[in-house]
Amino acid sequence: QVQLVESGGGLVQAGGSLRLSCTASGRTFSRYAMGWFRLAPGNEREFVAAISPSGDITYYVDSVKGRFTISRDNAKNTGHLQLNSLKPEDTAVYYCAATLTSGNYYYTSMSAYNYWGQGTQVTVSS
Repeated sequence: QVQLVESGGGLVQAGGSLRLSCTASGRTFSRYAMGWFRLAPGNEREFVAAISPSGDITYYVDSVKGRFTISRDNAKNTGHLQLNSLKPEDTAVYYCAATLTSGNYYYTSMSAYNYWGQGTQVTVSS
């Protein structure tokens, strides 16, 4: 069982930056693939970024490529999502997710993830 807790959300002006963190419980964090998703009002939850258990493979949705960076520190059981050059359309609740994997894979589908955090609000003003 893994519990995930996000932090780092807030209110920022367009063009600004935020760093989201996702802290996981448990001692096998390095065996879990991680992902970030977001839910904006009126929209469905969408994939944002994913990272393999070792951290060397990452993948992003096109709309955030070059602006967001996903990373992880397995020694600290923590994942991060650095949000730069934020736009009002990035406003959403951001969720981290994790799933145990047998290999060094990443996943973009919500259904692939077994564990979810409670979400952290990111609001970007214009």
